[in-house]
Amino acid sequence: MIDGGVLQESFSNLGLQNVIPGLFTLCDKSSEGLEKWRRDLLSLLDELEGEALDRLTESDSGLQRRVGLCASILRTVFSVRSEEKAGFSVVQALFDVVHKIERQDLQPAFYAELISLFKGVCGSEPVPCAIVNEDHGENDLYGREAALLRSSQLDVMARRVESFMSRYSDGLQPEAVLRRQQRQNHIKKYFGANDAQWDDWRWQIQNIVQDADTLLKLIALRPAVAAAVVRAREHHLPFGVTPHYLSLMDDDLLDDENPGGRRDAAIRAQVLPPPEYVEQVVESRLKSGDFSGLDFMLEEDTSPVDLITRRYPAICIFKPFNTCPQICVYCQRNWEIEDAMAPDALASKNKIEAAVKWIAEHPGIREVLITGGDPLAMGDDSFEQIVGLVAAVPTVERIRIGTRTLVTMPMRITERLAAFLGSLRLPGQREVVVVTHIESPYELTPEVVTAVDRLRRQGIGVYNQLVYTFFVSRRFEAAFLRRRLRQIGIDSYYTFNTKGKEETVSYRVPIARLLQEQTEESRLSPGIERTDEAVFNVPGQGKGYIRSTRQRHMIGLAADGSRIYEFFPWEDGIVRVAPASYVARDVPILDYLERLKEIGEKSEDYQSIWDYF
Repeated sequence: MIDGGVLQESFSNLGLQNVIPGLFTLCDKSSEGLEKWRRDLLSLLDELEGEALDRLTESDSGLQRRVGLCASILRTVFSVRSEEKAGFSVVQALFDVVHKIERQDLQPAFYAELISLFKGVCGSEPVPCAIVNEDHGENDLYGREAALLRSSQLDVMARRVESFMSRYSDGLQPEAVLRRQQRQNHIKKYFGANDAQWDDWRWQIQNIVQDADTLLKLIALRPAVAAAVVRAREHHLPFGVTPHYLSLMDDDLLDDENPGGRRDAAIRAQVLPPPEYVEQVVESRLKSGDFSGLDFMLEEDTSPVDLITRRYPAICIFKPFNTCPQICVYCQRNWEIEDAMAPDALASKNKIEAAVKWIAEHPGIREVLITGGDPLAMGDDSFEQIVGLVAAVPTVERIRIGTRTLVTMPMRITERLAAFLGSLRLPGQREVVVVTHIESPYELTPEVVTAVDRLRRQGIGVYNQLVYTFFVSRRFEAAFLRRRLRQIGIDSYYTFNTKGKEETVSYRVPIARLLQEQTEESRLSPGIERTDEAVFNVPGQGKGYIRSTRQRHMIGLAADGSRIYEFFPWEDGIVRVAPASYVARDVPILDYLERLKEIGEKSEDYQSIWDYF
């Protein structure tokens, strides 16, 4: 632990004292107290902002916007209301630092945030970090000359984008296909299976791997991860991986010191629980006796009847089958899933019929998302019967099937399944779509391409929801995924900020990084590739659009450098009395950048992250 004196010295050494000498002479130890200090800070902000705006010219419009934004954020952070909401006083922390009062809690990331914000207020030039550093040339060109110059600049941008994207692997490249074929042969040999069995989704389900001993025989596995799986199973945490998905994991690079930089890092992180995750979930269960304390989204509070979740006027979630072929570590519903393909996962006939009857009694619901669990893990007869019941409700205009089987066992998308879904379509009356979750371009395989094509030939739209975890957050990695998805016929739908569950903190990415990705990287792709919306799932309320400052804003900092945001319910401005706002604590930007360096990323490629709030 770094002591307070060292941190205070670091505060000065980082440059704040040089940037804003007035802060350290604002008051001495005989100050009249915290509220006088707060007023002095606000006055100093006004002075610094005014000086910066007077100095900057029209050509500095970007810096002018940065000055105003940083000043506005600091005023909010310094307010009493924000302190009460955030549960931490930045004003008090600054007072203590300036007066050399020891603070053991303040971390380097806290100082880094303040340095960035104050530099912004002072109009200091940000660290150069443009994706493309290209001279715009003469401004007095017109017509064809201007167009040719602009086209050459766009060529430079395109080459730079391609230089980032070329670093990433997808499962459609010949060398990846060969690796997977070799992996499949190894797994088939272990199970004594032939090609026909492998291509049968029912065989895949019957041979789900759920223990560390079998995993160790099929894939290269670090001892700590194997031990985490053992402990998870001892405490009945849901776990399972299909043979197909295991074949997507590479055997090489096991001794690599930077596992986060592996080709298959996102695939492994998807299903292999890290030790810290297992310990936190086990501890939660030991305290409460079950996993109900892990209901981060408060789904029980939005379930008007068994099997139904409703957060919006025109759509509801219908969950008739409460299990999956494999369990995603960060799944928002794994707290209520007993195990992979648990035998009693299918709801009773009475509950299913009651849920469908409830849907019929609420004609405002025009769309039903059938999810779970994964409904496509059901047998054909059960699936067709349940979906048929929903299709028989005359007010339902769209049926959405939420499934991850396109990547966990793409052989599930059979001709029969595709034909059945196609038969439910009534052009002009009822639409049927599939929404999947492909997390990484390395999950894409020829089998996925076949499955998607089979659905689209029946008129079924296929959409993707990306969870923006650390393992898919490198520069242009998500943009590369969207590009490849579109090439095989999948539309991007949502990019989800990783939920703020404490047990999955190693998966989380600062909101600023997602804003940076959407603004700087997605914008360089054709619109049809980037049709998704970045959202934050607000517990008990639903999706908040991250790019909309009307739905969220930064209100504070924590001692560890975490930004603190207040999210406003989607109903705000629609109904007179909306639910209360929600306060969320992000992960520190400095810590995130350090993790990127550990997997070989250049931190200078990400420096503009500080300017996204």
